[in-house]
Amino acid sequence: MLVGGGLKRWQQAAVAVGSAVGALLDPRRADLIAALGETTGKPAFEKVLQRMQSSPEGRAVLLERPRVISANVGNAWDLPENTFGSAYARFMGSRNFSPDDRPPVRFMDTDELAYVAMRAREVHDFWHTLFGLPTNLIGESALKVIEFEQMYLPMCMLSVIGGTARFSEKQRKLFYQHYFPWAIRAGVQCTDLMCVYYERHFHEDLEDVRRKLGIVPVPPVP
Repeated sequence: MLVGGGLKRWQQAAVAVGSAVGALLDPRRADLIAALGETTGKPAFEKVLQRMQSSPEGRAVLLERPRVISANVGNAWDLPENTFGSAYARFMGSRNFSPDDRPPVRFMDTDELAYVAMRAREVHDFWHTLFGLPTNLIGESALKVIEFEQMYLPMCMLSVIGGTARFSEKQRKLFYQHYFPWAIRAGVQCTDLMCVYYERHFHEDLEDVRRKLGIVPVPPVP
């Protein structure tokens, strides 16, 4: 894992500003969004690390450092249809997504913090699967609300602001009347999602996993 610690504060600020401008101009630039999350999110990641250290399952994740890459999660495609792992495989396959596409972590001071930042990035698609959220602009913005409530990363709130600025009037109305109120409730009432060893739950029934974690999927659009 790449760790780019040692950046002076003014250098981090420069990277953050440049990344923010670039991400607003082109929201598809995952590398810029990742850099923005790292340079503005260190205090938040430190708190996530502390919570993981205080949780038995979180400690197991920190100890074993599982990576969500094709070589490690390929078994999900072979699991029964009702399982969480199979639902994740369908989510990825239907969109032609690869778990190997995440950009590396570059701006964390320690290897442990770098892993936490990488883990937060790599469980994103697990959260999409569990909450039943689409990957369009509305779905991504709703998930960023949940991610903010779970991790308090400034980048998440900036992404919501940037995303909603691109909404059409119809999308904006749908987001604030349907998705946003649900996301506020969903992010508060579920468990600490960074302390979950998702790979150990692949073989479990999807609805059982949701109940165990206190997750209420997004309701259908009326």
